[in-house]
Amino acid sequence: DEPESLGALTLAAREKLDNLIFVINCNLQRLDGPVRGNGKIIQELEAAFRGAGWNVIKVIWGTGWDKLLARDQTGLLVKRMGEVLDGEYQKLGVESGAYIREYFFGKYPELLKLVEDMSDEQLRKELIRGGHDPEKVYAAYQAAVEHKGSPTVILAKTIKGYGLGEAGEGRNITHQQKKLNEQELAAFRSRFNIPISDKDLAKVPFYRPPDDSPEVQFMRQQRRALGGWLPARVVRCPPLKAPPLESFKQFLQGSGADAVSTTMAFVAILRRLLQDKEIGKWVVPIIPDEARTFGMEALFKQYGIYSSVGQLYEPVDSKTLLPYHEAKDGQILEEGITEAGAIASFIAAGTAYATHGVPTIPFFIYYSMFGFQRIGDQIWAAADMRTRGFLLGATAGRTTLNGEGLQHQDGHSHILASTVPNLRAYDPAFAYEIAVIIQDGIRRMYEAGESIFYYLTLYNENYPMAPMPEGSAEGILRGMYKLRPSLGERGVSAPRSRSKVHLLGSGAILQQVLRAQELLAEKFGIAADVWSVTSYKELRRDALAAERWNRLHPTAKPRRSYLERLLEKEKGVFVAASDYMKALPEMIQRWVPGGLEVLGTDGFGRSESRPVLRRHFEVDAECITVAALTRLMQLGEIKPERVEQAIKDFGINPDKVDPVEA
Repeated sequence: DEPESLGALTLAAREKLDNLIFVINCNLQRLDGPVRGNGKIIQELEAAFRGAGWNVIKVIWGTGWDKLLARDQTGLLVKRMGEVLDGEYQKLGVESGAYIREYFFGKYPELLKLVEDMSDEQLRKELIRGGHDPEKVYAAYQAAVEHKGSPTVILAKTIKGYGLGEAGEGRNITHQQKKLNEQELAAFRSRFNIPISDKDLAKVPFYRPPDDSPEVQFMRQQRRALGGWLPARVVRCPPLKAPPLESFKQFLQGSGADAVSTTMAFVAILRRLLQDKEIGKWVVPIIPDEARTFGMEALFKQYGIYSSVGQLYEPVDSKTLLPYHEAKDGQILEEGITEAGAIASFIAAGTAYATHGVPTIPFFIYYSMFGFQRIGDQIWAAADMRTRGFLLGATAGRTTLNGEGLQHQDGHSHILASTVPNLRAYDPAFAYEIAVIIQDGIRRMYEAGESIFYYLTLYNENYPMAPMPEGSAEGILRGMYKLRPSLGERGVSAPRSRSKVHLLGSGAILQQVLRAQELLAEKFGIAADVWSVTSYKELRRDALAAERWNRLHPTAKPRRSYLERLLEKEKGVFVAASDYMKALPEMIQRWVPGGLEVLGTDGFGRSESRPVLRRHFEVDAECITVAALTRLMQLGEIKPERVEQAIKDFGINPDKVDPVEA
């Protein structure tokens, strides 16, 4: 029923994965009713798999039908089998032998004659579905294993709840059935010849065959071959030595006057990692057909796009400087516009340390809007499987990807990322922040062996990359650090004011926060410190951990979170602005002294320029300034008339529609 499951079938056939065998248990039944009550799901699946290039084996009828098929000289039995719909087959699976005789065979007199020597009980018990016949199933498995050249699917016809009888066999209550009464247990025992006496039946004992029985001997032999009695993850993967932070020196120094985007900064960092003599061969770039969008086409020629057959054609851009290049030894995975397929590759590469003892480091870069919103289930599965690697949500933000409107503008991926327990989520604004996070991530995942993975948002807005402030590495990793003190603290002459403001910014909106700092100083004589918040999730995680420890250690000296220690000596009001919903900065609100005024991008995206979008969502420098003035007004430090005048001077419409409802 899941169309996503069918979408990738052609990949397996194209790659000739003849070691891959799917088994689909076709019991013709959903939770609420028949799968294709008015049709035939097995025929539908056969068409889909054959069309995708798979070898299809159908296990429809049990051995009891063989003699009837052999005696059917008219072809009416096969015709009747084809006439009956899934909804009818479900009903036949729960009815008596007399009903089967009358309804199924009774349509044609010749078919009644075929079964005249069989009792109603035999019709019920011997004419079973193929998926419940061990010999038929064994034959199907053998044929599947021996097939070469393409993957195989076995479509096995079964009955849901087989053996439960009146307790739920073939009925839509099967999924809710929790236990059987004594009469139903007796029927189940007799149906499968389980040697439990009537007097012991009420105790519902487990049946264990004797130790010397063929069944137990076989199971023990298979368990030994599989390596033990319980599933266990045994990691036999050598640790990798993370490159030292100094090796990313060019990204720590800033770009000077040159304006670049954080997406381009990441691509340069990725190229640096691919060139690394120690870990470069383990890096796996994964791109869902958007490499040129992200400026990554230069990697095609040097590292190649993986193809099991290489490149059997001359691409249309073969004579250009950066042509499309497929290769058998290609390092880039680019299947096409399929985030679901790309995250599957990410999971495979990110769990290779456990499944194959190979420390591959996947970097999956994609349009951020098409990540958690589109493949959140698979990201959760990646977390559950202890996948390691980096998810890169590029062209991120609600206002940064201008002109792309509702479909592409992401203002909530960090909210969704906050729900994944072992995911470290960061919203860096500068190249040095990205370098610090990725270097430490490689160290934690591949050197220290931590079962975590990372999400970083990247932007396509160009601006100068600042140099890394001294001593900021810890704050970058823990979620927040002071980026630029007020003019007075930097020794620059500025108007004196009793008021103090702290502006928190992240991602591309940090540029608006820096501009707001200047507006507050130039126009209002108010000092403001600017803080770069790289991860609200990390700040919240640490604060909650401190609270939990204190709750469970009432007599010990209370612990203080990193955020509380960072801000304990700071005075003034706090204002946070990001390109995401207000719920993101609000994650740390209760640990900020005096509370936190929050600006965000709640609402749908719009196709407009960045300045217009930021004014619409009220996260531009002027709106940030007004938010700071409003907080000071609420504390009685400035008069309301001054705030009102600022709103007029900045051209802010106080009566426009709230963007969340626009």
